[in-house]
Amino acid sequence: MAKNIYVAATSQHVGKTTSTLGLVAVLQQKGINVGYCKPVGQQFVDLGDLRVDKDALLFAKTMNFDLVPAIHSPVILGKGATTDFLDAPEQFDYPSRIYEAAAVLERDHDLVIYEGTGHPGVGSVVNLSNAKVAKMLNASVVMVVEGGIGSTIDRLNLSVALFHKAQVPIIGVIINKVLPDKMSKVRKYVGRWLEKRNLPLLGVLPYQKSLSNPIMETIIETVNGQVLHNGEYLDNRIEGIIAGSLVETHDFRTEKDLLLVSSGRRVCEAIDAIRESMVKVNRSDECPLAGIIITGDGKMSNQSYDAINCTDYVNEHRIPVITTALDTYGSAVKISGIEVKINTRTPWKVAQANELIRKHINLDPLL
Repeated sequence: MAKNIYVAATSQHVGKTTSTLGLVAVLQQKGINVGYCKPVGQQFVDLGDLRVDKDALLFAKTMNFDLVPAIHSPVILGKGATTDFLDAPEQFDYPSRIYEAAAVLERDHDLVIYEGTGHPGVGSVVNLSNAKVAKMLNASVVMVVEGGIGSTIDRLNLSVALFHKAQVPIIGVIINKVLPDKMSKVRKYVGRWLEKRNLPLLGVLPYQKSLSNPIMETIIETVNGQVLHNGEYLDNRIEGIIAGSLVETHDFRTEKDLLLVSSGRRVCEAIDAIRESMVKVNRSDECPLAGIIITGDGKMSNQSYDAINCTDYVNEHRIPVITTALDTYGSAVKISGIEVKINTRTPWKVAQANELIRKHINLDPLL
């Protein structure tokens, strides 16, 4: 069994954290004492006087361990860190931090999973590329790549070369986000390319739209919004967007968890139209909305939401309402560009990630 596993990815947002979560869960179910570390992090949260990578915080909650930043998130490259390093590299002994964290984790666990950052070259500016860190940790690599054929092989060819140059073994590849009707084709052609290079294909994961759905908390951050009403329900998940002006032409027979995007003067008209539509499809006791954005025209709405006539509907169905200075089109563009990550507020996504790995990944090459 590999002592250290390093989960890398060909680029950002291809499912590295999703895959790592699932790998940890399945290995734990096999009775293996698994440790976790994010050696080099970029997105962090402040814990008092300490900073820790957001992924480390997620894994601490999921795996139920006491989070120690120096062990589970030893290097944080926040804003300004790279220029500070380039100005005075002798002041930053990053490798020692990683070695010290690894020593503790490897002493206390049968196997340690180290999660990489971004694409393989991330961290090179401070001499801590993913390949360099994996080599330091004497780890074997699991590479995650987004599904396709030509583009997938191109990305793998470039990424694998960096690890081979550093003499880091790759013990398996996970192809993620593959459309269900393309899985056999991707497995055949990409698998053939991998086989010629003695790279095991651990499995092909189907695309799960629900893993890409944001929650209202993410929506607020994306549109730089402010909560007007029902802020306690910002964990509501969003599966689709509907503009207030298009409500009357919408088919509500199957859709749910929608985000209504409307100007303040039209929001109640839109809600009335939704009520009528739900009656027509015999779902009058249901609400298809999971959130509402009241849009602006370069400024936030200063209207008190309590003064709007449809507050009763919003309260009854626990719909969080936010305001943004963006107009309806600008809001929709921002939201459609969201790259959603699993976090501590989306436990159902953790469960889905675990199930995906359990069903579709062969762990034998790791064990």
